[in-house]
Amino acid sequence: MIRGAVLAVAASLAAYPAGAEVVRTERAAFRVTVLAQGLEHPWAVAPLPDGRLIVTERPGRVRLVGADGRLSPPLPGTPATVANRQGGMLDVVLHPRFAENGLVYLCHVTEGEGGTSSTITRLRLEGERFTAPEAIFSVTPRVGNGFHFGCRMAFGLDGMLYAGFGDRFQMERAQDLADLNGKIIRLADDGSIPRDNPFVGRAGARPEIWSYGHRNIQGLLVDPETGSLWSHEHGPQGGDEVNLIRRGANYGWPRATHGVNYGGSVITEHRSLPGMEDPLKVWGPTSIAPSGFAVVTGAAFPGWRGDLLVGALRARALFRLTREGERIVAEERIPMFGERIRDVRVLPDGRVLVVTDSRDGAIWRLDPA
Repeated sequence: MIRGAVLAVAASLAAYPAGAEVVRTERAAFRVTVLAQGLEHPWAVAPLPDGRLIVTERPGRVRLVGADGRLSPPLPGTPATVANRQGGMLDVVLHPRFAENGLVYLCHVTEGEGGTSSTITRLRLEGERFTAPEAIFSVTPRVGNGFHFGCRMAFGLDGMLYAGFGDRFQMERAQDLADLNGKIIRLADDGSIPRDNPFVGRAGARPEIWSYGHRNIQGLLVDPETGSLWSHEHGPQGGDEVNLIRRGANYGWPRATHGVNYGGSVITEHRSLPGMEDPLKVWGPTSIAPSGFAVVTGAAFPGWRGDLLVGALRARALFRLTREGERIVAEERIPMFGERIRDVRVLPDGRVLVVTDSRDGAIWRLDPA
C-alpha cells in the first residue's frame, strides 16, 4: 500500500541544501546538514564512536570525516581495488566491538584468475591509517565483467558477519549452490565458516551460503530488536524487492520474479513458486534502484521509529517503509533534492545519514526540525 507523498521540495533549493529549509513528511520534519562534500562517487558511510565517519569512494579510496567536517586525505593502508564499471571500493562496516579492537571491514572488488570478484578485507583503524589488512573472503568463481557485485555487509546479533552479493549479470549463477555469486553468506568475524550454516556438509554446496536466489543485493540490515536479517535487491526492469532473509532459503531469481528483461522480454512466467520465498515488497513496473538500508532507532524521529529507510538511485528519493511484524504495510516517498541516494545509515541518537552518489557526492545528516 502506497501512502501519500510528501510535499514537493522547492525547485529553488540548491544541490547541497542549506539547513534552513524544512522538509515536511507524513510523520516527521527535518533539515539537511551537509557534513562533507566533494567526494567522488561515495558508496558507504560508517559512524565511529568518537563522532567521526568513515566513508568509501568507489574509485578506491577511504576517508575520514571529522566531527568538525574536515575531510581527511585517502587513508594509507587501504587495500588495492579494481574500479570497474559498478565495482570498486564499496561497503564498510565496523566490528561490533570496534571500540575495543578497532576492526573495520571493507567490501571491495579485486582481480585474479578468471576476472574480478567481491572481496572482504578486515583491517585495523589506527589514527588516520589502516594496519594489519587481511582478506578474509572472496566470491568465487570470478567473472569477467563489471556488473552486479552486491557487496553489502551487516553484523548479526549472533556476532556473525552477513554479506550479500550479486549474480554478476549471469542469472543462473544465483541458483547454483556451488557458486557464491547471487548469494548471502555468513562468516565468523575472522572469516571462518560457522558450523551451523545451512549447507555445511552438503555435497556440491558452498558452506558459506546462508541464502540464495538473489539478483543484486544493494541493502542489508539486521533489526537491532529482533535480530532478523532484511535485504533489498535490484530487479531487472521492474521487480526491485525487499526480503526477510531466512536460513537456507531460496529467493527465486531467476526462476521467479516480478521483473522483465530490459526491453520487455519475459524472463519467467512465475512470480512465485513452491519452496521459494516471496518478497515482502516489490517496486514495479518501474525500478527505483534501491541502495542503502537502515532501520530507524533512537529518539530523533519518534514518528519513524522501527520503520525501514531505503535510498534510491533511479528514483532519487528516500523511501520509508512501515512494518507490522513481518509485513510491510505502508510506503512514503521522500524526494531528496534530485540526488541519487547510495547509502542510508542511522546514528545512535536517531538522526539519519544519507550519501549522495555523483562525481561531487556528499554526506548529509537529516536533523529533526
